[in-house]
Amino acid sequence: MLKVIQYDGNLKEIAKKLNNRKEEISIEVNNAVSDIIEDIRKNGNQALINYCQKFDGYQIKDESDFVVSNQEKEEALKQVDQDCIRILERTKKQITEFHKNQIDKSWSLYKDNGVIMGQMVRPIERVALYVPGGTAAYPSTVLMNAIPAKLAGVKDLVIITPVKADGKVNPVIVAAAKVAGVEQIVMCTPPDKEGKVYPTTLVAAKEAGVDTIYKFGGAQGVAAIANGTETIEKVDKIVGPGNIFVATAKKLSYGVVDIDMVAGPSEVLVIADENANPKYIAADLMSQAEHDKLASAMLVTTSKELVEKVNVELKRQVAYLSRKEIIEESLQNYGGAILVKDLKEAFEVSNYLAPEHLEVLVENPVNTLPYIKNAGSIFLGEYSPEPLGDYMSGTNHVLPTGGTAKFYSALGVYDFVKYSSYSYYPKDVLETFKDDVQTFAKSEGLDAHANSIAVRFEEE
Repeated sequence: MLKVIQYDGNLKEIAKKLNNRKEEISIEVNNAVSDIIEDIRKNGNQALINYCQKFDGYQIKDESDFVVSNQEKEEALKQVDQDCIRILERTKKQITEFHKNQIDKSWSLYKDNGVIMGQMVRPIERVALYVPGGTAAYPSTVLMNAIPAKLAGVKDLVIITPVKADGKVNPVIVAAAKVAGVEQIVMCTPPDKEGKVYPTTLVAAKEAGVDTIYKFGGAQGVAAIANGTETIEKVDKIVGPGNIFVATAKKLSYGVVDIDMVAGPSEVLVIADENANPKYIAADLMSQAEHDKLASAMLVTTSKELVEKVNVELKRQVAYLSRKEIIEESLQNYGGAILVKDLKEAFEVSNYLAPEHLEVLVENPVNTLPYIKNAGSIFLGEYSPEPLGDYMSGTNHVLPTGGTAKFYSALGVYDFVKYSSYSYYPKDVLETFKDDVQTFAKSEGLDAHANSIAVRFEEE
C-alpha cells in the first residue's frame, strides 16, 4: 500500500504535494463568509438570529434565547458516566504537568545608573475556543486548549462547538470543560430546531464551570464573538480547529482578534530503522490516515524489507477498521515510504518536510533529539505512539501542519499571554544618549523625534 520512493536529495515535489493538501478557500466560500461577518458587524443580534435560522434550522425569538437555561444544564448533568470523568481528570493532570513548565514570568533589570528596564507578562483577557462537533465530540480539544489558557491566567474562555446532525451536543464536551478548570467560560453551540442543546455538551459545560452557553456556532458564531453584538461581548483571540467556513471566518477576522493558526490536514512521519516493529508502524500510520482522505502518513527508513513487512501489516490490520476506505485513500494519495541510506538522511528528510507529528522508532531514540529541527510534536520509541499525544501524554495536540512547523509551534501557555516591555531613564542618563538619538532620528528624516529629545535639555 505504501509507494516506495528512493531519496535522491530532492523532496520539492513531495513537499509541494503535501503542502497543497490544504483546502483552497474558494471565492464562493470567501465571499459568503465575508458577507456573514459584515452583516453581523452592521446588524448584530438580528443578523445572528437570521443565520441561526438559515444554517441550523431553529428560530430564536429574542436575545434571551441565545442562552441555555440553568434547568437545561441541570438535566444534562445527570447523564455523564463517572468513568469518563475519571479519564478526563487523569488527562487534565497529564496536560497540566507538561504545560505548567511553559509559564513565563515578568522580569526587571535595575542598573547602577538608575535605569530600569523589563518586561511584563500578562494573560489575554478573553479567549474563544472552537471545538469541532457534528458527527463526533472532541473533549480532548477542550482540555488541550482550556488548560494552557487557565495556566496563563485567562479569565474568560468562550467555547464554540457545533452539534450533531440532530442538533444535539455531546455531554462529554461539557465535562471536559469543567475538568479543565477555566475560571469563567462562555460556550457557544448550535441547538436543534427546538432550541435544545445535546445533554453531554451541557454536562461538560457544567463540569467546566461555564457561566453562559450561547446557542450558536459556525462562521456566524466566529463573527459574533470576534466583533461582539448588542449582548455578546467580543473576544481577543480565537483558537481551535473547525471546518472550511469556520477556518475562513477565523482568517478573515485576524486583526480584529488574534487567532492561533489556520491548520490543514493532519500528518505523521515515522523514522524507523531495520529493527523497528512493522506491526506498530502500520498501526501508527493508519491512526493518522483515518482522520481524513487528505491526511498524510509517511515512513522514512533505511530498510526496504521493513517497508514490505509494513505493507503486509497494513493490509491485515485495515481489514477490520471502521474507516477502511478513508485510510486506504489517504495512504494511496498522500502516504509513502522514503528509502534513505542512513539515519542522517532520514532526519534530513524529516526536517525538510517539517511534519506535524514525528515518530522516531530507532535504537536509543532519545539520543536523536539533537538532529530534529522541525516537527510539531515528537514521539520517541515504540511505546510513545502518536495517539497517546492526542489524548493523554500531556503534550498538546493542537499542532502546525503542512510544513509550518518550520516557523509555528504547538499550542501552549505562551499563546495565551502577551508581553509589554518597559523602561525608566533618569535625566542624567538620557543626557548621555541625547546627541546620538537626535542624530539617529534626523538620519531617518524624523525631526519631531529628534525634537522630543532636544526640548528636554533646552534652557528655560
